[in-house]
Parts: sequence; structure tokens; C-alpha cells
Amino acid sequence: MPKFVFLPTDLALYTQLLVLALYVRYAWRTPLLRQTWRYVSKDAAAMCAGLVLMLFLVVALLDSVHFRPLLPQAPVASGGVAAPAGGATAAAPVGQAAAYSTRTLSLLDLVLAGPRESREKTYSVPLATHQFSKESMLRDGVSVRDFPRLQFGGKHLTDPEAQWSDDVRQRSLRGLGAGALAALLLGALAVLWQARRSGTTTAQALATLWQGGVALPVRAMWFTLLVMALLLGWVAALWPHYHVMGTDQTGNDVLFLALKSIRTAVVIGSLATLSTIPLAVVFGIAAGYFKGRVDDAIQYFYTVLSSIPSVLLISAFVLMIQVFIDKNPLMFETGLERGDVRLFLLAAILGITGWASLARLLRAETLKLGELDYVQAARAFGVSDVGIMRRHILPNLTHLIVIVAVLDFSGLVLYEAVLSYVGVGVDPNTNSFGIMINAARNEMSRDPVVWWSLTAAFGFMLALVLSMTLFASAVREAFDPRARAFRVRPVKAPVAAPNATGVAP
Repeated sequence: MPKFVFLPTDLALYTQLLVLALYVRYAWRTPLLRQTWRYVSKDAAAMCAGLVLMLFLVVALLDSVHFRPLLPQAPVASGGVAAPAGGATAAAPVGQAAAYSTRTLSLLDLVLAGPRESREKTYSVPLATHQFSKESMLRDGVSVRDFPRLQFGGKHLTDPEAQWSDDVRQRSLRGLGAGALAALLLGALAVLWQARRSGTTTAQALATLWQGGVALPVRAMWFTLLVMALLLGWVAALWPHYHVMGTDQTGNDVLFLALKSIRTAVVIGSLATLSTIPLAVVFGIAAGYFKGRVDDAIQYFYTVLSSIPSVLLISAFVLMIQVFIDKNPLMFETGLERGDVRLFLLAAILGITGWASLARLLRAETLKLGELDYVQAARAFGVSDVGIMRRHILPNLTHLIVIVAVLDFSGLVLYEAVLSYVGVGVDPNTNSFGIMINAARNEMSRDPVVWWSLTAAFGFMLALVLSMTLFASAVREAFDPRARAFRVRPVKAPVAAPNATGVAP
């Protein structure tokens, strides 16, 4: 039985999922919120982006279940002592405590054990069978410089030059076919569910789904699932035998590193956003409600905070954290735990230093809400200030908090990449898109260029940020009717035809 390890960011992700589930339940039971989210569900771009975000979230959750494998025990000889192995004279007593590995793994590491352990010597091009750079080697007793054969990439091929193209083509076709079959199966299940739900025939249910006769944009979502299934099928068919996105300088699989970086981006984006909300809500509502000296003090505080360059402020906090971690190495059993603490504190720092903009927005909205009739009536009836803020002010600010929280996620993911690029982000042993981009900085100056590491990091980060931006745009329009009105095109009045005199009536 492995020893499960609960890292701070793991607990934070679990808590966020619990809060999200409670909010979904509350929104489903509230007619106004349910109607608002239905508007989001009708946006084709938002729902397609939601499918991509769900895939990223699944990868992040698989990478958030950590454990330390149980080490095999030495064989026990007769007499109750462990038999000496390899000539050792020491003997372990029977009933000794179980020993666990010092290396912490996750479910994602377990699922992708093959790519994780398939480490080459150095760079290799995507789907390559030979190393990217030449080395000196002996061939028939003669020293030559050539491209060495990879240890894992294409090792099943006896003659790579003659078999590589046919093998890649056949495996690609099988993977694409399996992905298309999976997408068709999901579409068939959706049609059968619609037919049973509506009590119609299969052909009528298919026509209803294809023509958009349901609340969800099924056709756009199915095309998105088809593309995702084709990509997943292609990767699943080739990855066990090749490095689909090549290897980096130390020989690690680039696609595996990119998948491991997803969790860091999700943790930074979600945890930093949630760290921003409490401070912004408290200070923003207090400044707008009490006004006077309280408002002046809070404004001075976040004005001074905003005047400090954020990169310098965050760098100072990160360096202080690193000094504390270096001086207390015994607090962490493994290097992963040490890096996770820095990741958790970095997300908290991003939230603590980034609440000023949301606080300004909530202050301005609170100033407006405080002058409305129902708030004045509550004051006249003797309702306490805390009761007014809790029952009348905060519920009317929820839409702004949701909009800003969703919009800030993308910005925080990019912020982490910038911080890691300049060396003040996550721990160097933690996988992240910023570290991958920073490592690829020198690779772009090589000749020939090592382009695949930067392409992989940029592609995954672009998919995550773009999907979140599209989803956030739909959320903003749903919760802010004024933003929705800008998308409604005005209907132009028909131009009357000229009469017999050539003048329009």
C-alpha cells in the first residue's frame, strides 16, 4: 500500500472543487442564476472552450493525487532475521516499519510511466529514431561522427531508415481511426439519449441535435470532441514507440513535461484568483460603504501598493520564501514537497499583491448601491452595517466578482510564465510553461534551431489561455447585460424605393 502525500496545492485544488460543486448546486436551485448560466451554455465558442478546459482540469487532477511507492522488503530467512543481500552483514528484524521511496509520484506519473522513464541522452527531433546531434563512435573499428540511435524512440524498428515512414503512417492511421470511432460513438450515445428523452425516433433526434433544436450547441461541441479525439488517438498510437514532441537537453520527453506543466498553470490561475477575492471584497465594500476616512485610508493603501512595480514586489517575496526554505531543509521530506510549498506561496503572493484593481471596481459599485432606496430603507429600519453589506451589497456584487475572477485566470497563467522566465517564479524542479520557455531561450540560438520545446510549451499555454478567455467572454456577457447589448446588431430600416419623380418618399 503506497503512502499518500497531501501537498498544500493538492488540498487547495480539492477545496476549490468542493466550493465549485456547492456553487453549481446553489446556481441550479436559483432561477436567476440558472437562467444566466443557460445563456452561457448557448454560446458555441464558450462550450467548445469548456470541453478543452475540462480536459486540462482532468490532467491537473490526475497530477494532484500524490503518493510515495512502497519499497520492496528484503527476504526474511529462518530465525526471524532478514537474509543478507549482496554480501551485507547487517540484518533487519522481523516486523520492521515499511520503507517508502523518497520520490513522490502522482497518478499522472503512474499512467504515463513509459514516457516518464524513457529518458534519452539529449535532444531528439519529434518522432525521431536518432539523436539530434552527432557524436564520435566506433564503427567497424573506425572512429566516425554520426547520429547515435535513440535508446527508446523507435527501438522496435530493426531498420529505421527503411521502416520508419511506413510504421509512422500505419500507426497514425490506426490512431486517427480509433479517435474518429470514439467521437462517433459519443455522438451516437447523444442521439440515443435525445431520442429517449424526447420520445422521438433516432432520425428525428439526430435532426434536432444537428439543427440546434436543443439548449446546447451540440454540433459545435461534437466537432470539438472529434478534433480532440483525433489528436488523443494519434498521440496514443505513437507515444509508446516514439517521442511525439521530441526530447529536451537532458533527454526528457517534451510532451510529458508539457502535460506536467498543466497542473502548475491551473494551480497558479485558480489559487491566486481565490486569494485575490477576500481582500478585494473586504476592502472594496468597506471603502464604498463607510466612505469618509475609511475610504481615504483604503484608497491610500491600494494606491501605494499599485505604485510599486509588481515584478519587484513579487520578486522580493519569492526571494524571502526561498531563503526560509533553504534555511529549513528538514521541514520537507522530498524535493517535490519543497517545490510545492514555493508554488503555493507564490500563488498566495500573486493574490495578495493583485487585489487592488478588483477592490477599486467593487468600491465604485458599492458607492452606487449605497444610495439606492432599499439600502436607505434598511438603514432607516435599524439594520446593522454588517447586515446591510451581507444581505444587500454583497449579493449585488457577485456578478462582478465572477466576471473578474474568470478573466484574471488567463492573466495569472501568463504572469507565472513571465516570472519563471526571469527566474523568480516556481521552483526550478517544478514543471511549468515558464521554465520550459526559459530553457528554450538558448535553444533558439542553436544552428539548427531546437524549436520543439518552445512550440510545445507555447501551444499548450495558448490552448489553456485562449479557452479560458473565450469562456470568460461568455460569462461576462451573461452576467453583465450591458456587455451583451453591444453584440446585438441594430436592425436597419428598409430603404424605400424612389417614386416616379426619382425622390424617395
